[in-house]
Order: sequence, then structure tokens, then C-alpha cells
Amino acid sequence: MTPVLELADVTFRREGKQIIDGISLTVHAGEHWALLGPNGAGKSTLLGFCGAVTFPTSGTVRVLGAQLGRVELAPLRRSIGHVNPRHPLRYPLTVREVVLTGITATIDTPMRWTPAADDIRRADAMIDTVGLKGKADEIWPTLSQGERGRTLIARALIAEPRLLLFDEPSTGLDLAAREQLLETIDALDRTHPEVASVLVTHHLEELPSTTTHALLIADGRTVAAGAARDTLTTANVTVAFDYPVDVHHAQGRWTARARASRLDY
Repeated sequence: MTPVLELADVTFRREGKQIIDGISLTVHAGEHWALLGPNGAGKSTLLGFCGAVTFPTSGTVRVLGAQLGRVELAPLRRSIGHVNPRHPLRYPLTVREVVLTGITATIDTPMRWTPAADDIRRADAMIDTVGLKGKADEIWPTLSQGERGRTLIARALIAEPRLLLFDEPSTGLDLAAREQLLETIDALDRTHPEVASVLVTHHLEELPSTTTHALLIADGRTVAAGAARDTLTTANVTVAFDYPVDVHHAQGRWTARARASRLDY
């Protein structure tokens, strides 16, 4: 089966600086990857490759079987759902209207575009799916950060994507809102089992329990990659973050804490 996403020995340089150095990644349908590393490791650049937004300096990127540089990007991007808590919405749209912009792949509602009745029905169904039943007519500026995050997941899903990208989706959330958002992401494994996902974070506590694989990077290079339980270990995370931490996994969730003594490092 053709991978949903394939990065082969990609590099990226900006103003003479090496940002990504020879990273490879293959994601198949139904897999849920975590992309972790310290600030400045190159996570955002890699996510740009995944979203067909950024082109590598060298190496090959194939998204949904199409090679970047050899395919029209607009249709390809419509099959990729992007959940970014820094969504730059400028107008006070309702939750329903925000979700509907997932069909048009725009930030705001396009001029001279009217959603069909079926579009509205699907938008309301997605709003219910992400746990916002009864909030379709609420206005974006009045929503909590957690409600905005779940609205953006619904927006991503309405276009029926094959690949979902989560760019630090827990940013700005309190504990309860983070857990509600992670429950929503976990539920996608049941409601959309064929959809693959890549979630960027630098906090292991923010990983959904449905995470299947992980890519751990530092300084633009791969530290470890593969099955999540084998990759997110004390040894690997300590190397990636250049700091002595103990990693634990229990009931499907990860935690990381500094070691009591740096003498163990």
C-alpha cells in the first residue's frame, strides 16, 4: 500500500544554516505519529514538508503518493487537514462557519460562496463529533481555547482528509481543556480509522493515548524513530533534549520528569 507520507533523506538550509539534516519518515494509513524534540530542533520545518507547504533543499517528499515539485499543490493540500491553535481568524465567525471554511481551504468565508444544505449538515455532524454539540452558532472570539481547538479539528475533518497534522494543539490550554482535546483526538482512531496523523509537541504529557509511532529529533537530525513505546524511552529522550529525564508510560500516556540527581546523567 502506498504510504500516506514519505520523507526520504530530506535536508533544509536557510541562509546557509542547516535546519534539517537527512531525516526520513514513512507514515501509513491509520498510523498516528508524534514528532518531538526541543525548541529549534526543526519540528515546524518537517511539518511544513508534511503539509506540502515547504520544499526541502534536497531529498524527496511524497504526500498522498504525490511528489512535491511534480504536482499541483492546491488539490493536494485539500486532502490534508491542518490543526493549528494559532489559526489567524480575523472575523467573528460562528463555530459552524469556521468548520465550513475547511471545505474551501480558506481562513475566512469566501465571497460569493454559499454552502449547500449537505455541507451544513456535515458541519453540524462534525461539531457534534468533537464534543461541541449545541455550540454551532457560538462566535469564535467567545470560545475558550479548548473549544477553539476542537472547532479546528472539526474544520480539518470536514474536508475528509487522508492526513491530519496537529501543530502543538495543546498550546495555551489548562489541564482540563488539554485532556478534553486529547480525548477528542483519541476518538478519531474510532471515527476515522483510515486517517493518518502527525502531531508536533515538545511535551510527552501532551501525546494522545492512540499514538502509535514517534520521531524524536534534535539539531535537525533523527535521534530515534519507530514504534512509540520503543522510541520514547528515557535514554532517547535524554539524548534528544540534552537533559537527564526519566520517561514513564502508564495507561497509554507518557510522562517525563527530571532525574533527582544530574550525577546520573
